[in-house]
Amino acid sequence: MNHWDREKYVKAWDFATLYHQGQTYGGPKPDMHIDYLNHIGAVAMEVIWALHYTTQTYDADLAIQCALLHDVIEDTSVTYELVKTQFGEVVAVGVQALTKNIELESKQAQMLDSLTRIGRQPKEIGMVKMADRICNLSAPPYYWKKEKIQTYWQESQIIYQALYTDNELLAARLQEKIEFYPHFL
Repeated sequence: MNHWDREKYVKAWDFATLYHQGQTYGGPKPDMHIDYLNHIGAVAMEVIWALHYTTQTYDADLAIQCALLHDVIEDTSVTYELVKTQFGEVVAVGVQALTKNIELESKQAQMLDSLTRIGRQPKEIGMVKMADRICNLSAPPYYWKKEKIQTYWQESQIIYQALYTDNELLAARLQEKIEFYPHFL
């Protein structure tokens, strides 16, 4: 079993709560505005589930902290340096790898660049990316057009191919979500 430190979890959860405060995302119906922290908790849950049921050994603290912090650099005012100061360099590098480089010209280039950086990290970071995509493959926001849904589905297959060896349980769950996602088209 992969053990993890509850105090590190609480510290990362509190940090994510503070910096994602007030952020929401759209649900499958026009009147739905879901607190962004719901997504953060769901990603962490997927990672914790995989850590609990896998027979492989992982750095559970790294995986869980990165799950809770995976969007703080990309979606808030938090910097790499602040994450490094609060959680250490290994966590900061993992979160940075999970962060899209918005200076790249296209979303496709941003995703491929992030996958390359994730591939250089410990397998725990790949677990977080798979968990993130698993959660994002629920019903798409009501305002997404079919083309966006199709593109997202195709990107999900690329993510699966790049990371499936990082954790077999998350890979299987991601594959199930990918297979179901065309129902939203």
